[in-house]
Amino acid sequence: MQTHEMIGATWDTSEHICTSYLSDLEDADLMQRPHADCNHLNWQVGHLILSEHNILSAYAPDRVPPLPEGFAETYGKENAQSDDPAAFLSKDALIEAFRVQRDGAKALLADCSGADFDADAPESIRSFAPTVGAMMSMLGSHWLMHCGQWVIVRRMLEKPIVI
Repeated sequence: MQTHEMIGATWDTSEHICTSYLSDLEDADLMQRPHADCNHLNWQVGHLILSEHNILSAYAPDRVPPLPEGFAETYGKENAQSDDPAAFLSKDALIEAFRVQRDGAKALLADCSGADFDADAPESIRSFAPTVGAMMSMLGSHWLMHCGQWVIVRRMLEKPIVI
């Protein structure tokens, strides 16, 4: 198995887990916070999409699809405390934005060579992802870091266990 195939398989597993947890949640459910000191799920999903976009833009700015207009402002840290559903995108719009960004990420990943994976990551992320390979791998694990909180919301809403 090649490095890009291994990273892609990790992304696919992460995507399966995360989309399973989101599958039967409604827009109102995504406004739930797993704890008063945590961000609601809608903001978390937007944050993950924005993070992926920003990380890949630091690596290959000319190859990353654009985000929907106003997305960066909506899902920036300064908006994380808002509980106004009208201030955020719908679940369908978030999933569409994710799909566009992830398809762009997969195209970049497919073009990476072994030497590319060993190269230094962009300076802005090198403290937590020193190489391009580490950066690409992190795109899947970042989603998994957050989706553990989604299980708590699912339990609060008495949703069925999906995984």
